[in-house]
Amino acid sequence: MKTAKKYELSPQDIDRIIEMAWEDRTPFDAIREQFAVPENEVIKLMRQEMKLNSWKMWRARVQGRSTKHKKKRPNEVERFHCSRQKGISLNKISKR
Repeated sequence: MKTAKKYELSPQDIDRIIEMAWEDRTPFDAIREQFAVPENEVIKLMRQEMKLNSWKMWRARVQGRSTKHKKKRPNEVERFHCSRQKGISLNKISKR
């Protein structure tokens, strides 16, 4: 909860950050823009909130992935999420 307190994140914010971090196509920049939490703090938050094996699996999958880092993405990709992802409004996933 250290990261949550530092950035004054609600439980709903934490859930949304974890969800965004877990999504392959959502870059860390989108999380920073929406919640003002930088990549290194997202990684710390994920480690605090997840089971160790789940965190290791996520970290191995995300490390170096071009879609998680805006600078590594192709220029034609301008969205934060997959086109097949449910619509998002005010940090709430539609039809949940």
